[in-house]
Amino acid sequence: MKAKQDAFAALRYRDFSIITVNQFCLTLAILIQEIIVAYSLYKITKDPLTLGLIGLAEAIPFISLSLWGGYIADKFNKQLIMKICLFFSFPLPLVLWGLFHLYGLNQISVHVLALGIYAVIFCFGVIRGFYSPSATSLKPFLIPRELYTNGATWTTIGWQSGVILGPMLGGFMLAFLGRETSLLSVSILLFICFCLIMLLKKRSFPAIEHENMWSSLGEGFRFIWKTKIVLWAISLDLVSVLFGGVVALLPIFAEDILKVGPEGLGYLRAAPSIGALFTMIALTRFPPTHHAWRNMLLAVAGFGIFTIIFAFSSHMWLSLFALAMTGACDSISVVVRQTILQIFPPENMRGRVAAVNGIFVSSSNELGAFESGLAAKYMGTLAATLFGGCMTLAVVILSWTKTKDLFHVDINKGTDP
Repeated sequence: MKAKQDAFAALRYRDFSIITVNQFCLTLAILIQEIIVAYSLYKITKDPLTLGLIGLAEAIPFISLSLWGGYIADKFNKQLIMKICLFFSFPLPLVLWGLFHLYGLNQISVHVLALGIYAVIFCFGVIRGFYSPSATSLKPFLIPRELYTNGATWTTIGWQSGVILGPMLGGFMLAFLGRETSLLSVSILLFICFCLIMLLKKRSFPAIEHENMWSSLGEGFRFIWKTKIVLWAISLDLVSVLFGGVVALLPIFAEDILKVGPEGLGYLRAAPSIGALFTMIALTRFPPTHHAWRNMLLAVAGFGIFTIIFAFSSHMWLSLFALAMTGACDSISVVVRQTILQIFPPENMRGRVAAVNGIFVSSSNELGAFESGLAAKYMGTLAATLFGGCMTLAVVILSWTKTKDLFHVDINKGTDP
């Protein structure tokens, strides 16, 4: 009983604390890079579709490799996979540094610059396809089952803290220090992540029962398909994030609509995570697992409503508030979904379930970026944002009518109706 009341219970386990710090540094690096690349490329091209293509460049390899990554995460040592991925990741920001440097010297064209950036982002997608299933499926081995909800909350706090500081630092560094210095800092942060993973204690993991990859992955799909709460949790986030995300369009809002520049972009990009962080801190004491499915639907509905408010806003403070509230709502959904994905799958199938979740949820962020960029190019930025919020509400209404039996499920017991 004491462990459940201890808000820091999961962090008292050494390796879980290391992984949480690692996730913070990794998120910080990714977000600094995202601000630099997205804002710089849009300012150079003035084409919303370039923002969408950045997401697509990462989504294609990530989707293609996530299933293989999940299989490999279950078959081989998860920590070794994470070390290899991080080892190959920290040189990539230096390639971006070289591309922008050559463009600044007028030695390459805008077309070559864009293609080079897409190629580097593609490589990050390849690495992420192997890293994410291993990292996600490792966490349940670091803490006891009764701390999974607390662990999921702290994992998200570490991520959200990085998402707050990353854009702010990225915007500040881009405005005052320049692209090249900022990209060097990204490479250093990724190297720190590699060093942190090296500190983890060696451990063994349960072996999968079948050697054939496709039959093993098929088991993962079949488990998700027959476990209603897992299937709907993944599907709900897939569609809502695919249509409801406005993050990819924030460089346009910062540059052309709100006219707040790179510093303002940093604040806009950080706002959802500021709302999420405060919510996450509250959730360490008041976990949303009681009436979990109802809470998840209400949270996603709130995400859609505040997305619509953001679409109509022409004032910086109202825009920041709306974005902060989308983050607060999204954080509740994230904790519920992470808890479901940790409790319901068997131990030797978590990697494959995490991989499928990565394809249908994590990749929807990048596919949503492409959808947003495409919609903004042909519908206009404001109309595309409004459309996304309305689609999110439509998905919630459909889910509410189809999943009424899930309202009474106690997800901590891990039983599906």
